[in-house]
Amino acid sequence: MDLTNRQLNILKAIVKDYIETAEAVGSRTISKKYDLGVSAATIRNEMSDLEDLGYLIQPHTSAGRIPTQKGYILYVDTLMGGTELEDYEKEILQKLFKDNFNRVDNLIEELSKTLSNLTNYTTIAVYDSGKDTHTIKYIQLVNLSENKILLIVVSDEGDIKSREFDTTEDLPQAKLNLISSNLSNKLSGKKISELDENMISYIKYEIGEYSEIVDDLVSLLNTSSKEEDYKISMNGATNIFYYPEFNDMVKAKSFLNMLEEKESLAKIIDEKGIQKDNLNIVIGKNDDTLSTDLSIITATYNVQDNLKGKISFIGPTRMDYSKIYSILNYMSLLLDGK
Repeated sequence: MDLTNRQLNILKAIVKDYIETAEAVGSRTISKKYDLGVSAATIRNEMSDLEDLGYLIQPHTSAGRIPTQKGYILYVDTLMGGTELEDYEKEILQKLFKDNFNRVDNLIEELSKTLSNLTNYTTIAVYDSGKDTHTIKYIQLVNLSENKILLIVVSDEGDIKSREFDTTEDLPQAKLNLISSNLSNKLSGKKISELDENMISYIKYEIGEYSEIVDDLVSLLNTSSKEEDYKISMNGATNIFYYPEFNDMVKAKSFLNMLEEKESLAKIIDEKGIQKDNLNIVIGKNDDTLSTDLSIITATYNVQDNLKGKISFIGPTRMDYSKIYSILNYMSLLLDGK
């Protein structure tokens, strides 16, 4: 069922008011603060209909309404516009870019810190140095003991990566030497970024019954690449305590625990949500990745053609989506040098 323009305007007003106050919104409040051209009684009836449709919820009897996840999604997807940044906010960001634009690592670190201070949200910057220096020189497999092998990868710069893993059968060193030679011949001079699915499938086919070794090799290379090529900058982890809905220590502790789980955090940042320009917006989900009380806004960016990554804002579901949207759009202009 499509909402009427009046219902959309009322929903938009309720979301904006709740983001600002964190208090359930009543019909009289909407009538006084927003010029919608209808009476409080009419607004109350429309709010009741919006509740029946799943866009609002009444947390307590005789209380006003607050948006549901469905209500936030509609607001962000179709109703939200940008807001003009304050002059001082623009000046802070301009100065940051001017002072650090030729020091890329420092720029990202300072940017994450500054954005957290400006918004009172937690910010996470994940960025790739873009150097892509991991080029394979040779691969060696060593028999450690029965059904246990040491995998060694040496790069052209002399870096050594290794990992022990188990095999389904005991492979003699002579056989491991042949496999090592085969892998080295096929992968020497290749960068990790060049190991796409087609190449991996081809190598596994060539290795045949020992293809499980290729899986361990790819896992080692990808892990090493992420650990060394990608850096993470997190700021404002305790900002969540500014928001009354997280005065509940159980919720707050759960949030802080989530920030400590790097793998889970990476999944959340990469999770597909509402696409708006270059932003990905995930609004509180009831699953094992993101709490229903949280939302995350992520932007993908490039700097000077040699750095790419993502910056994310994490906050309560009533976070100021419009403000973050405007900040990230302004950031994009600065990154593009406009």
